[in-house]
Amino acid sequence: MTIAPDRAAQAGPSRAFVIGNLLGCSFFWGCSFLFIKLMAADVAPWAIAAGRGLLGAATLSLFVLARRQSPLPRRHEIGHWLVLGTTNGWLPNVLVAYALIQLASGPAAMIQAAGPLVTALFAHMLFAEERLSRRRFGGILVGMAGVAILIGPRLVEGGGTALSVLAMVGVMLCYAVGNLYTRAVPAKAGDPIRLALGQQVVSGSGALLLTLVFSGWAALSALQPHWQAMLALGVLSTAIPMTIFMRLIRAAGPTRAAMTGYLVPVVATVMGVLVLGETLELRQLVGGVIILAGVFLVTTAPAGAKAG
Repeated sequence: MTIAPDRAAQAGPSRAFVIGNLLGCSFFWGCSFLFIKLMAADVAPWAIAAGRGLLGAATLSLFVLARRQSPLPRRHEIGHWLVLGTTNGWLPNVLVAYALIQLASGPAAMIQAAGPLVTALFAHMLFAEERLSRRRFGGILVGMAGVAILIGPRLVEGGGTALSVLAMVGVMLCYAVGNLYTRAVPAKAGDPIRLALGQQVVSGSGALLLTLVFSGWAALSALQPHWQAMLALGVLSTAIPMTIFMRLIRAAGPTRAAMTGYLVPVVATVMGVLVLGETLELRQLVGGVIILAGVFLVTTAPAGAKAG
């Protein structure tokens, strides 16, 4: 069954809009691995996820209030907030915080980068305007080749374990499902700002509940020495990029929006080298260039082009 395109998808965004939003969103999200890594050794994963979600929700609530809207959910928004708050919120946030206890930020982001392939393949089946043209399919393959080079034979270097790798695979699948669901949200409930707000409200609340159940209030006090990293994670690497991403996915569709998954590892790896002292290898540089080439091919391919 194919879902008919809405008006925004039919009109199609400009190339500058897509590339600009991809770069901005990817930069802020890529920095999130750095901020989480700075806290992961001292703070429980669900406490990091709770702080991230609640700060993101508070920031977006202020923005919604400035638009003279209520931050409380409308009846038709509740279900969408719950789904997105889980698939794009507390569940992947907890998993990535857990994974970064063992994995270096670069390899962790690289595993997550496989998401666009899953998103594109399912979007091809679900959305009429997301058909994979040869150029778009070729771009996906090029991007995935770059990811493979980046990951290389030492996927779990940096003290990683099988459970950490599986956690990042779970993150990738969560975001793929969330991207597809966001695209399918009806236009009347698809205000990007409110979707981002709802996602963070549910994300922060769900992670807070997990924190209280498994660790108690003491886990939240462990955030205090890391308040700068927590603030940056909640505002700069959550509220801002999530708003950009919601706008991008509604306008450009899940396949092109999911290309952030190719760019985030590049940012995460570079930040890891500059701030955390992680080693940047030649294969990572080569892989990054190939990933950017794949992103260019996919984002500049005409939306809804027929295969052939």
